Order: sequence, then C-alpha cells, then structure tokens
Amino acid sequence: MHVCSAAQAARSTAWQHGELLPAGYDCPATEGIFDYAAAVGGATITAAQCLMDGKCKVAINWPGGWHHAKKDEASGFCYLNDVVLGILKLRQKFDRILYIDLDLHHGDGVEDAFSFTSKVMTVSLHKFSPGFFPGTGDVSEVGLGKGRYYTVNVPIQDGIQDEKYYQICETVLKEVYAAFNPEAVVLQLGADTIAGDPMCSFNMTPVGVGKCLKYVLQWQLATLILGGGGYNLANTARCWTYLTGVILGRTLSSEIPDHEFFTEYGPDYVLEITPSCRPDRNEPQRIQEVLNSIKDSLHWAHGIYWKRKLLALTDLKSKREAPLLRWCELM
Repeated sequence: MHVCSAAQAARSTAWQHGELLPAGYDCPATEGIFDYAAAVGGATITAAQCLMDGKCKVAINWPGGWHHAKKDEASGFCYLNDVVLGILKLRQKFDRILYIDLDLHHGDGVEDAFSFTSKVMTVSLHKFSPGFFPGTGDVSEVGLGKGRYYTVNVPIQDGIQDEKYYQICETVLKEVYAAFNPEAVVLQLGADTIAGDPMCSFNMTPVGVGKCLKYVLQWQLATLILGGGGYNLANTARCWTYLTGVILGRTLSSEIPDHEFFTEYGPDYVLEITPSCRPDRNEPQRIQEVLNSIKDSLHWAHGIYWKRKLLALTDLKSKREAPLLRWCELM
C-alpha cells in the first residue's frame, strides 16, 4: 500500500506524541506497526482487486483477517480492519458479498461495519462465553435497520471437534446460501480453533476446517481467503499450509520439510494435528435451538417461508412456466 508524504508526516507527528491510534493493552503502538498494518491492508485490497479483474477465482492473504478493529479504534491485536477494506473493494463489482468468519473469536468489527446493510451478510461461528473476548455474537444479534437478519451469529462452547463443527457450519451455510444468493465470498480462517492453541477452547484439526472450506469452494464464486487468530505458531503454520493444499487440490506430504524452524514442529514433526482429550461442552439440544433460531430468522427475513408456501399452492404447470425469483433479487 502506497503511503503518501502527508500521511508519512502525520504518522511521524502522531508517533512522537504517542497518538498513533486509539489502542489499548492488546494493540500497543510498537515501532514499525504502521508499515506492517498498511502492508496487511494493502495485501487484502490487492487480493480483492485480483478477484475483480478475473485473474483468479480464489485469492489468499494469510496475514490478514484482522476482524476486530473498528473504523476509529484498534482492538484485539487488530490495528485496522483489512476484512472490511477487502469487502468494500469487492462491492465495487459484486452486489452481494457473503462474509464467513471461522475464527475462535466473534468477528465483531466486520459485523459492526455492515450491520445496517442488506448487501453484505456476515456469518460468524465462534466461542461465546461470559468474559470471553469480545463478549458479543449471541444468536439474538441479527443486524439492524435494513440489515436486520443479514447478520448470523453461531455461538459455540468449548471442546467442539471436527465432525460436529462441520455439521453446524454446513447446516448454517446451506440456509444462508439459499436465502442470500451471494456473488462473492470473503472467508476468515483463524487458526485459534485448532487443538493445542493457547486459547484452550475448541478442539479441532485442520481437516475439519478444510471440510468447511471445501463446502464454500464448491459454490465456485470469487473467494477471498484470509487468516486471523492462531497463537500456537507451529500449529497455525500447519493449518494454513494444509488449507492452501485444499485450495490447490493437492495432497501434501505428512512429513515437515527440513527448514530453519524445523525444531518448532516437535515432537512428531508431521503435518497432522491430534485433538486433545478436552470434553465437548456443546449440548445437542442447545445447538439445535441455535440452528432453529437461525433458520427461522433467515426464512422469514428472506421470503423462503412464503416461497415454499406459494410453491405448495401452485400446480406443477404454473411452477414450470413462472419460476420464482430469489427474494433478495426482488429487493
């Protein structure tokens, strides 16, 4: 990202006075952070531009996915919100953008940015527990104004593993896709859901995340892939390497290749990650209640309920002669 001389001067002045940006303990104004944040934001914008130009069908920026920052505030290790910048760029070409957040933490900054619009639907699967950052993302948070029901939150508890997570993800995304009919996708794949992460919350492996990724890729839409959290660096590298292989349709060797940081991958030195014995705190009844709430919101908000009612009352001939448009195409 090019930084003009005026911006450079403003940065220098702000740095001298300790006023680089409104930041708390989790976003210290360390030396070089301005350039690094600009590079992350610029990379996401460039990736979005590549999708718009048709240079690729999938674009990746693993250092991106800074989903907590607000328009006037750094938050949660996120100094700017490159996700929002990427979505705004894609909106120059695509009318309806679907944002899917599979990080451990709620994508609050992205949700806040688009909570009043029906042109961007945000879907976040995340840990939701008292005292857990950022403290938002309950299933009842569905958007505001014209954006009501264009926000989908899936609160999850500790210990969830691949199979159950994928079942939840597939169920939600199937309903969302049918209701919203997106033209492009932005997918945030934070690796702090993976077993062994210091967050000690979810109990997943890259294979489970990869199944969710494959489900999105089979839509064959322009897709922007971003990283996010991940505080076990070796496991984060394992995860994003495996997911890159999924995107490319390649099966990677199990053995970690010899390189400068080889010792960080001990004691097994393989690509695979084994779940821990952490108990799954997700009760089936509660999960079903969450899914039912999401389905009801999507059905009513986007006309699926009424389309099905009309189909039931219309004979086969009229259905062939006058196929129904998606509700969102009529808005």
